[in-house]
Amino acid sequence: MLNHGNAPVNYTIGNGYPGIQQGFQQGFQQGALPQQNRGMTPNNAKMPPQVMSGSPMSPTGQVIQVPPQFEQSYIENILRLNLGKQATFYMTYENNSQWNAKIFTGVIEAAGRDHIIISEPQTGRRIVLLMVNLDYIVFNEPLTYQYPGVAGTPPMGR
Repeated sequence: MLNHGNAPVNYTIGNGYPGIQQGFQQGFQQGALPQQNRGMTPNNAKMPPQVMSGSPMSPTGQVIQVPPQFEQSYIENILRLNLGKQATFYMTYENNSQWNAKIFTGVIEAAGRDHIIISEPQTGRRIVLLMVNLDYIVFNEPLTYQYPGVAGTPPMGR
C-alpha cells in the first residue's frame, strides 16, 4: 500500500501467499534472503540416474535395461558397403509427363539416408539420385553385404 499522510506503511510481499510472504519476512529479519536451492543440488539430494538417449523408463523413473540390438539393414548401408561398384538404378518419377521412369548406370560414390551419388565413367558427370524415387538396383558383380546379427559377408549359396 502507499503511504497517504499518516497511514501506516504495509508492504505486501508474495501476492498474499503466506508461505512466500513469511519466507521473505524471515529473510529480511535475519538480514538476508532465505536460503533456497539456486540451481545447485544439496549434498543430501539423490541425483537421477544417467540415461542413454532413447532408453525406456518405468513410470517410477527406473531405467529399463534392454539387451543390445543389432543395427537394422538399410539400403544406404548396403550401398556404402559397395562404394566404387557399378550399378544400374531404376527410378520412377510420378506425375512427370516427360519421363515417368528412368534408368541410371554409374559407379556408387556415396549414399545417405535420402540420396545416392553416382558418377558416369563415360561422361564424368556426377548425379544425385533421391531414394524416394528408387525402385531397385542391379549389380553385375557380387555384393558386400553385412546384415544384422552376422559378422562379415555370408558365403554364397546360403
